[in-house]
Amino acid sequence: MTDAVLIIGAGAAGLYAARTLAQAGRRVVVLEARHRVGGRIHTFTDHGFSAPTEAGAEFLHGAVPLTRGLLDEAGLTSFPTTGTTYQVVEGRIRESEDFIQNVPQLLDQLHALPHDLPLAEFLTTYFGDALHAPMREQVTRFAEGYDAADASRASSFALRDELSGGGFDDSPHPEGTYGNLMARLATAVEAAGGEVYLATAVREIRWQPGQVEVHSQDGRIFRSPQALITVPLGIWQAAAESPGYLRIEPALPAHRAAAASLGYGAVIKVLLEFKDPFWQQASPDVQQPMPDLSFLFSDAPFPTWWSQLPDPRPLLTGWLAGPAAYRRRNTPEDELLSEALASLADLLGTTPAFLRRQLSAHRIINWAADPYALGAYAYTTVGASEMRATLATPVANTLFIAGEGVYDGPYIGTVEAALTSGADAAHLLLNP
Repeated sequence: MTDAVLIIGAGAAGLYAARTLAQAGRRVVVLEARHRVGGRIHTFTDHGFSAPTEAGAEFLHGAVPLTRGLLDEAGLTSFPTTGTTYQVVEGRIRESEDFIQNVPQLLDQLHALPHDLPLAEFLTTYFGDALHAPMREQVTRFAEGYDAADASRASSFALRDELSGGGFDDSPHPEGTYGNLMARLATAVEAAGGEVYLATAVREIRWQPGQVEVHSQDGRIFRSPQALITVPLGIWQAAAESPGYLRIEPALPAHRAAAASLGYGAVIKVLLEFKDPFWQQASPDVQQPMPDLSFLFSDAPFPTWWSQLPDPRPLLTGWLAGPAAYRRRNTPEDELLSEALASLADLLGTTPAFLRRQLSAHRIINWAADPYALGAYAYTTVGASEMRATLATPVANTLFIAGEGVYDGPYIGTVEAALTSGADAAHLLLNP
């Protein structure tokens, strides 16, 4: 393997880079800790669900040219979400398309801000009175729920750019599944002569200029002149000797410090498939129905829910993100399920017992507890652009770094961010 480029991680960034390199004639060897490709993209078909279900990435956010290019290659497209968005306002559920009230006033102040501030500090400084308490709550809930961000660290300028660009406009579903796109990338890598090793967790990377030695947890050693590291930001942030820590010798202190300053959010995703869509109409068991439910935003312990519309499949997804999800990262799954069912029951005006009788399949996805992810996706902190550039800086034309955590642009925290980062890293490797 002495002529190969070693790629650590078979997520979207690693697979896209591997395909690009392999098709350009470079020999690539991809090492993946999991028993599957995709990383934080995970489409599963078991656990009693009636159809393939997304445990990780699920939507398209924005124009996403590389993602749509993969869909085009597969002869697929996307379809918009349909139905009605509901929101809890002053304890009552109503139809609502305005997740944040007074957005023009908020944007005016954000555009007038002379320098970036952590979001919580911005809200306290400029909207700290009692009159604006609902706005502060809504903005914080948006940052935590949509961006999985900690408002005490998140960038105010990033929120400005997000809202100015239609940050929560319609997010369509890709036709088919994200897992299918990842499988197609892996197949293309192997068709071009590359190798993909699953169940190969990397324990240590030893390097010197022009030489890399990668040690897996099962004792195998892989050698190459160059390596591309595409592990999630949570792995870079892991404390030494903790589960998930990736040892690199000689150490990269500037890269580690840059990673520590970046934002990386937690997500707990609760997937509940029911026997039928009972929430569509009132009944003796459902006092607060939500006809044509698309999304529901609330202040419940599990605050965000969505359906699969226009797909009529009776699947509801519960979503807890940001600091609240991080605090719950070690909570047993049966407790999380009980909390999610209690939240949904309260919102629908029913009981957890009724929901359990209607339940045909369920699964809890706790990304912060996943040892190969340690979180869900990146968000922008104050000064993040400089730190992302530092983390993405190649080392002696020997070590290269990619992944959605180092991407800096309009698609932060998305599959598109990972694909773009992988493409950029492949370009650097091909054009030293």
